[in-house]
Amino acid sequence: MSAWTELAVARIKADAQRSADTHLIKLEIAALAGVDLYLKDESSHPTGSLKHRLARSLFLYALCNGQISQGTTVIEASSGSTAVSEAYFARMIGVPFVAVMPRTTATAKIKQVEFYGGRCHFVDCPTLMHEAAAALAGECDGHFMDQFRFAERATDWRGNSNIAESIFRQMELESHPVPAAIVMRAGTGGTTATLGRYIRYKGFSTTLLAVDPENSVFYDVWRSGDRNIEIKAGSRIEGIGRPRAEESFQPTVIDRMIKVPDAASVAAMLWLEQFSGRKAGASTGTNLWGMLTLATNMHQWGEQGSLVTLICDGGERYLDSYYDEAWIAENIGDISGYQAQLSGMLGVE
Repeated sequence: MSAWTELAVARIKADAQRSADTHLIKLEIAALAGVDLYLKDESSHPTGSLKHRLARSLFLYALCNGQISQGTTVIEASSGSTAVSEAYFARMIGVPFVAVMPRTTATAKIKQVEFYGGRCHFVDCPTLMHEAAAALAGECDGHFMDQFRFAERATDWRGNSNIAESIFRQMELESHPVPAAIVMRAGTGGTTATLGRYIRYKGFSTTLLAVDPENSVFYDVWRSGDRNIEIKAGSRIEGIGRPRAEESFQPTVIDRMIKVPDAASVAAMLWLEQFSGRKAGASTGTNLWGMLTLATNMHQWGEQGSLVTLICDGGERYLDSYYDEAWIAENIGDISGYQAQLSGMLGVE
């Protein structure tokens, strides 16, 4: 290992050592008595999202594999959050960074990438990101980080303070310490892979329920077993859903999957702010819709237990999109039916 690589690895490991764990927040919903709901707040990471964990793992993986050296330009295909976190780590170790992202990416995310010294390269459709990133890497002899390929293997799924180990450790003193289910949306598929493998490795009875937005193939791939399914559209829920199942998505570790309408994701996201005062992104809404649906079913069936999902990132990044009524009406459509459904099943406004 070169002296530069040794220093780069040490800097990233020191950043991890300085970082405290993220909070596990309990939602108290009277209408669901007996079913305890928890949100792990990944927005509290230094770069504001769950992707901080992934970016750290990807950089360490690439450095230790000899794929990044002094002066290497790092390139990533990302709709925003991974790009922000990777820009942060690229600046930390002193290498150039280019984020390939859709033109529709939230303005706040673009500004954050640039704040950390990264450059943004835009494509017209999310389905074009991967090819554009690979081409750029070839042109500049850089390294394409390729989160959609390496996310599931860059993280140590057996433990080592990964998100799964953190969840189960934080749940130890709760009324139902082993969750009946963990609900997780799929972006790269890396987090579902980590969660599913860890649950099996430790022998927990927890179900892994994956939720998928519209314009994504993950649900169909999981249901059919056909990894060759592709679609032409891009997801409207920023950061999750894919037009094809890249290598990082591991359907065999997922116990159940459900499809969540995009309007339901946005309705659940807005409900969370009204109920708890916490702003989150729309992918958190996808998680939340899945968890609340499962919790309602458990309550109706007389079952008790705990459910856990994630706040993936903060809503401040989406003030000009998912938190703007005119934008929602134009890009998502009418969400009032799902808002009414939430009020009905939870007994809250």
